[in-house]
Amino acid sequence: MTSTLKINRRRFLETTAAAAAGFTILPRSVFGGRGHTAPSDQLAIAYIGCGTQGLREMTTLIADPSVRIVAVCDPNKFTTDYVDWSADGLKNDIRRALGDPSWGSKMSGIPGGRDVGQEFVQKYYAKAKGVSRYSCPSYADFRELFEKEKDFDTVKIMTPDHLHAAIAIAAMRKGKHVVTHKPIANRMNEARRTIALAGTAGVGSHLLAWSYCPGYDTIKGWIDAGFIGTLREIHNWSNRPVWPQWQANPSEVVPVPGGFDWPLWLGPVPDRPYHPHYTHAVFRGWYDFGGGSIADMGHYSLFPLFLTLGIQEPSVSAEAYGTTTSILDNGVSRGLKNDVAFPLSCMIRFHFTAGKTLPPFDLIWYDGGMRPLVPEELRSAGKTLSPEGMMFVGDKGKIISGFRGEKPVLVPESKMKWLKQEEQEEEGPRGNSIWIDAFRNGTPSPGSFIHAGPVTETILMGAVALQAGKIVEYDASAMKITNLPEANRFLTREYRPGWEL
Repeated sequence: MTSTLKINRRRFLETTAAAAAGFTILPRSVFGGRGHTAPSDQLAIAYIGCGTQGLREMTTLIADPSVRIVAVCDPNKFTTDYVDWSADGLKNDIRRALGDPSWGSKMSGIPGGRDVGQEFVQKYYAKAKGVSRYSCPSYADFRELFEKEKDFDTVKIMTPDHLHAAIAIAAMRKGKHVVTHKPIANRMNEARRTIALAGTAGVGSHLLAWSYCPGYDTIKGWIDAGFIGTLREIHNWSNRPVWPQWQANPSEVVPVPGGFDWPLWLGPVPDRPYHPHYTHAVFRGWYDFGGGSIADMGHYSLFPLFLTLGIQEPSVSAEAYGTTTSILDNGVSRGLKNDVAFPLSCMIRFHFTAGKTLPPFDLIWYDGGMRPLVPEELRSAGKTLSPEGMMFVGDKGKIISGFRGEKPVLVPESKMKWLKQEEQEEEGPRGNSIWIDAFRNGTPSPGSFIHAGPVTETILMGAVALQAGKIVEYDASAMKITNLPEANRFLTREYRPGWEL
């Protein structure tokens, strides 16, 4: 058996077609072509979230002549207690962007907060424009920014997960384009409302987890060609969490750092005492504030995969198992009940019914160092599985892929001889240009929120199953858990007064 698979950008272009309905097409006088850099042709961005990830992405975005950052926002004014991949990595990124090797040399920790974002923007544009001073206003509260600032058309959201929906909905109601880090929301009802508004507001939206993965086109071609028989299972695993994962709310009283607006950071979440175990990069581990490892990394692997394979409905059930732990109480061991945070590691099985192009199949997620057992075909060859990856299991073979679908391999590898050696995968669009060009040209982004419903609801079902402690069956048309009514409370949240959506 041989196969000729010509990988091109057709599927990438097709993913944007459905988004055209409800999107306002703006004239060229408003959004110029990519080479135009006049202020009237730039995207004016309100940048919300100046933690380490927000600042790091800012160093790349600010260099694009098609955009202009006009305001920054963060509940934290300035601290050096952030969490990052290295002690000086963020400082070095900012130094390179500014061309100033001494920037931050007097800071003893990892910096973050709106003062850092403001200083960086002002110094960068002052140097780029050859002026002594450039002004970029900063805000603690995004709602105040939206009321006072008029000269912006796009909002970039780089906050903890629990604030994504509130900010995105407020921005779209103001007629602003929205680009956000994953997830769209960490509650099902908030995700639904955000996605629905994206379909009717006449503005652009983009979920940053989208990327063009040529390996996924290859995988789909191999599945369609019957190389692994009938698809039965998709396995996806990640080495996350890479943050401390606590199993109970902290009990000690810790003072709120100066300049940090704790109620603003809480947003819609009911009041609780401040503790650093909740904030900065460690927020992802809490049910109230984050979406766990699956929301962190699962969006990268699964969002483009759902689009490529044509998965148009969320899973109909989810079954989850997480690691357990015990504590000693006066020398007596007892199990620790954890109903506030994601487990140290987990395995979640999602079931999908037959779709237009796929048979019924299971998607199994693993994190915290868990992964599938090494297939015999690899073990006998002295090989193992990478720390992050995907495996597609059919009744006649397997496909194994690295993270985000790079370099897939048929298993057993003897099947690779079926493929012609000259086949090449064509690279597609990547990076910020995807959403920048879409917003400027008034065209739908392939990462539009309106494409993200099935993957968003599937991922959020994982958190529901973990909290429920039982298999949950989901009716997407009614947004309802049908077999365990008490689990429906996990689809929404109790809102702090004034933050109701």
